[in-house]
Amino acid sequence: MTIYYQKITFPIGPIFIAADDTYLRAITFDRNEEKIRNTFSGFKQESNEIILQTHKQLQEYFAGKRTAFDLPIAFSGTEFQQQTWRALLTIPYGETRSYSEQAQVIGKPKAVRAVGSANGLNPIGIVVPCHRVIGKSGNLAGYAGGLDKKKFLLDLEKRNVHETRA
Repeated sequence: MTIYYQKITFPIGPIFIAADDTYLRAITFDRNEEKIRNTFSGFKQESNEIILQTHKQLQEYFAGKRTAFDLPIAFSGTEFQQQTWRALLTIPYGETRSYSEQAQVIGKPKAVRAVGSANGLNPIGIVVPCHRVIGKSGNLAGYAGGLDKKKFLLDLEKRNVHETRA
């Protein structure tokens, strides 16, 4: 399987997008690019239709014109990780959940730390919104892209939610 990839700069900084001919496989920040490269083999620095769609939808997201993504995604991970990542897709734009709430959603209320670890391994950032998960106290906690990027994304969504409701 060939994995195509592009590194594209957005308002949040460079983002690495990887896809095969059927599915989006990864969206990660520059600092996590090597981890994604080690997950897949057969990388080609070229674009394809899925990368083009992802690029367009991310541009719309950062411009405040998109609150949900419509991209074919495929997860590579354990069943628990995939279950955790699917639960992220249920968190509405502009809202947050705690790690313990996410653990309850997947039916494993005592697996809070495991949920946090799985979120940290989420290969499809932004589209699979692990940035919407915060600590139980309401504080920002953990984000593979860095807390500055998590804050940026949450602030972007909060601002756009308020603008659409005004």
